[in-house]
Amino acid sequence: MEEKPSAGIRPHLDKLTLGVTRILETSPGVSDVTLVEKEPADRHAIISWEQKNACILPEDLKNFYLMTDGFQMTWSVKIDDTPMPLGSMVINSISKLCRLGGSSMYTVPNAPSLADLEDDTDEEGKVLLTGNEDKPEKPHFDSRSLIFELDPCNGNGKVCLVYRHTKPVVSPDTEIWFLDRALYWHFLTKTFTAYYRLLITHLGLPQWQYAFTSYGVSPQAKVFNVFCFSERGCKWPSFISSLCFSSYDLSQELLLIGITLQEK
Repeated sequence: MEEKPSAGIRPHLDKLTLGVTRILETSPGVSDVTLVEKEPADRHAIISWEQKNACILPEDLKNFYLMTDGFQMTWSVKIDDTPMPLGSMVINSISKLCRLGGSSMYTVPNAPSLADLEDDTDEEGKVLLTGNEDKPEKPHFDSRSLIFELDPCNGNGKVCLVYRHTKPVVSPDTEIWFLDRALYWHFLTKTFTAYYRLLITHLGLPQWQYAFTSYGVSPQAKVFNVFCFSERGCKWPSFISSLCFSSYDLSQELLLIGITLQEK
């Protein structure tokens, strides 16, 4: 059942979608644009999450949850007058911001955990024990990192909030990484705000996260996306470019909205 927030929440959501909802709704061939509106996360739920996981949420992500407890937007394209689901943008709610690693993936005895399956090579087979300026040190499923799922990516991988140091800290050292289906890690952004902008600008297209891997988006996804756009006459490049280079300060907006909602 779709959640219906108070009337005061909608204007904030419109700002944080950077106008994507309106542009999608007015684009040729696009249909069924759906933004699931959610109430702000309860402050106690955020504190409970931090206590349970022994870590502090990054300030921008905390402010995001104080505005909306998660995010979900979907849209379709019409092919022969039949809507076909295409875009899906998701940020898990605070209750679904669950930790990865440590426990076994299976219920059978002595089954391997994610930590048992990882190795010290990247997707190109290169050993990567420590990071550098060009390629940060990858996350680990053992005690060296804390990893939480932000987006299940429709089964195509997982976008994760990664804590570099597992000891509780006041100023968390976090990054956003993509874990592909082969369990290789790919760095996305340093902050949640930067990742959120990527999510919006890529419109939730299938497998868009793979554009940040060495092997890229699958040929099947490329062909499907190009077919949908060309057939529908949509002009995406200029729209995406305008969002990427917009001077709109999303981080400041998250902070102001969080403060406003806390005062209510």
